[in-house]
Amino acid sequence: MTATPKTATDIEKMRVACRLGAEVLDYITPFVKPGISTGELDRLCHEYMLTVQGTTPAPLNYQPPGYPPYPKAICTSVNDVICHGIPGDKVLKNGDIVNLDITVIKDGYYGDTSRMFIVGEGSILAKRLVQTTFECMWLGIAQVRAGAHLGDIGHAIQKHAEAQNFSVVREYCGHGIGTVFHDEPQVLHYGRAGTGIELEAGMIFTIEPMINAGKREIRTMPDQWTVKTRDRSLSAQWEHTVLVTETGYEVLTVSAGVQAKPDSLLTAAA
Repeated sequence: MTATPKTATDIEKMRVACRLGAEVLDYITPFVKPGISTGELDRLCHEYMLTVQGTTPAPLNYQPPGYPPYPKAICTSVNDVICHGIPGDKVLKNGDIVNLDITVIKDGYYGDTSRMFIVGEGSILAKRLVQTTFECMWLGIAQVRAGAHLGDIGHAIQKHAEAQNFSVVREYCGHGIGTVFHDEPQVLHYGRAGTGIELEAGMIFTIEPMINAGKREIRTMPDQWTVKTRDRSLSAQWEHTVLVTETGYEVLTVSAGVQAKPDSLLTAAA
């Protein structure tokens, strides 16, 4: 596994693309309420990207080897959907949880981020899962600095999730990003501290833990994209794109509406 640090020009371009990705989530937040369809959320986001931002939705027609082209502009993963939920006719109802995963392209650079939403009034379990997953993401981010190891990120995430009796999905991971959507390194959300490649200033990658309320096993739907929990338990995911610095990290997917780091983690993360 190799991961090439970005140039100063790359980093500036990534700051722009990542901010724009986060701003799509800011825009769509007021629309995430009971009665709206995931297809309408996709339409609104796509229109905002094209007409307001001048960005391109990276998922639309994205086709890794062995997959059909992804047919929509965003991913909408509801309840037991772990990731890559395809927007469509599904109408959100009170108590649902949904992850909206946004990746935009601006001037050839990819900005990738996702957030969880609780639709209306969620259950105690749903709230705990969503909050724990948010904390997992930030505990992973807190490990990032030049000289640290990729395994430090996964270890911190796995330890916190399992302490809450939740499980970490292992088939999907964070990834390097820049002028390529999915690049090296692969950022696992489980593992042992002190293992994996050593981080260098200038590296940029996503941290995007997928945490299940039940067991970690997955099942893939016939559309070849939608991934669900095998036991039909709830799943949650949060995602930021992060730059490694000499002294720590810089979260690139920031915007006016981005949710702040949990207070309990303020002393744990530089």
